[in-house]
Amino acid sequence: MKKVRMADIAQSLNISIVSVSKALAGKDGVSEEMRARIIALAKQMGYIAPDTGKGEAKISGNIGILVADRFFSDNAFYSNLYRNVLMKSTAAGYSALLEIISDDDERTCSMPAMILHKKVDGLIFMGEISRSYLLAAIQSNLPYMLLDFYDEELGADCVISDSVSGGYRLTTHLISTGCKEIGFVGSIFSTSSIMDRYLGYSKALLQAGIQPREEWRLEDRNKDGHFKSVELPSRMPQAFVCSCDEVAYNLVEKLKHSGYDVPRDVAVAGYDDYRFAQLCDPQLTTYHVNVEGMGTAVVAQLVKKLHGKRALKGAL
Repeated sequence: MKKVRMADIAQSLNISIVSVSKALAGKDGVSEEMRARIIALAKQMGYIAPDTGKGEAKISGNIGILVADRFFSDNAFYSNLYRNVLMKSTAAGYSALLEIISDDDERTCSMPAMILHKKVDGLIFMGEISRSYLLAAIQSNLPYMLLDFYDEELGADCVISDSVSGGYRLTTHLISTGCKEIGFVGSIFSTSSIMDRYLGYSKALLQAGIQPREEWRLEDRNKDGHFKSVELPSRMPQAFVCSCDEVAYNLVEKLKHSGYDVPRDVAVAGYDDYRFAQLCDPQLTTYHVNVEGMGTAVVAQLVKKLHGKRALKGAL
């Protein structure tokens, strides 16, 4: 028999998974009438909530790190981020267990063994993951943090870089060099950070009296969130701001193979200041992300939660 998920209940009632999650967890945000309907349908459909282990909780000394395969396999930045989280966890007296979530497991909301067998005391979700999977995972009632992304509807605690400011500063730098025609490379609906970098880019252009042009916003990922080859526009701008250094590196290589001189014909800026910024020829102008600071902050905030304290709100 197929396991009933919160997504199935939400679809049957034509409501959001967030509403189902709140109702089943006894949280505010849904009316009592809707809560009753959700609970009744959940019982009718045979929904079984994850075992939280209350009453026999054991301290494992482990922190679970969950990351979607498309980020860990495609993006070198996340291996560096994981390394820093691992080191900070060890320094805090915890072991870090990494679980790479496959596309199929994310789609079907299949939970990893570390959650099912209660092998961890808390969770760090590293990189964007679907809301339905996130909601299913947090039904375990484990303390958790989001790392390098956020979810406005859930309002979960997170540690992120200031992507709006980063996109803004990269774009204003290009404008200061005389560039007026500037494109953006990044699938803005793929992650919250790419959207924020695009918003910073757009803000800088608009403040300079320049209208962002749709034909110069290029997709860098497919519908499943994996990197894809960028298709160059028929008429090129003077410069591009890219969603990350790896995308910028690949764009530079494609431009050179297409006969463009970088940066004389087309300038390219990246984001992250990691390996691909130095590998690129010429070296990239990029925005530095304090990966060590992010690792320190996310572990410190999760440890606070593990000790029953509230995570720090505001800038870190």
